[in-house]
Amino acid sequence: MRETDKLAVLTNPSLSEAAELMVKAFAQRKTLIVAGNCRVRYVGRANSTLEPGERLLIIKADGSLLVHRPVGYEPVNWQPQGSVFHVHAREGTLEVHAVRQKPRENVSVVFSSVQMVSALSLDDSGEFLLYASEEDMHRAILLKPTLLEEGFTPISYEKKVEPGFVDVYGVDKAGRLVVVEVKRKTAGKEAALQLAKYIDAVKAKANREIRGVLAAPSLGKDVQRLLETLGLEFKALDPKKCAAVLKKAGTAKLETFFREKSQ
Repeated sequence: MRETDKLAVLTNPSLSEAAELMVKAFAQRKTLIVAGNCRVRYVGRANSTLEPGERLLIIKADGSLLVHRPVGYEPVNWQPQGSVFHVHAREGTLEVHAVRQKPRENVSVVFSSVQMVSALSLDDSGEFLLYASEEDMHRAILLKPTLLEEGFTPISYEKKVEPGFVDVYGVDKAGRLVVVEVKRKTAGKEAALQLAKYIDAVKAKANREIRGVLAAPSLGKDVQRLLETLGLEFKALDPKKCAAVLKKAGTAKLETFFREKSQ
């Protein structure tokens, strides 16, 4: 066995050796990974059986359990956190039972052979950040217009015009119409040219001053010069900040947003 304070590993252990390390890992609330040939049975809100095959069993420190096949990213069997575990090595098998009380359910994983067992002490306090898609960035501007600029008031999003759809459409504090093209990554010349087409389409129908704004994290080479030539503007828009706005807003719906705006 290879062992440190953070990691203990057994390769091709006997079933009793594997059981001993697993019991120790449960007592120390470590993450456990077992590779071997097993069959699985679940009894609870439904019943299922999984015939023998070589798989990975993962048991985490919070009491959650996952059984993974050699392919695919989803577990074939799983049980949420809060399970209580029992391990027994007997009659040529290693049995792992995971039991939950509410709701009452249990998973039994029975190994006929074990190739590897590892017990790990893992420390993870990092925050998970899911950066926004372009559609999310549209929503974030609608929920917090100051992401674009002070005094901006959204009117519509994904507005249909002859060349396509305007991402966000609104009015600035001076009463000018603002057409916004949003890009999640560095905006190139094609984005500037697309925005110019939208501006031309809106000008043909609106008898008032119009601004075109390209909102993106950054601009590609020579794009700023092209924007100036076309009479358009650039506003830096960070997908991380948009994601934070959406996270704070929770599940707020755009329909509710516009209904409140119209009252």
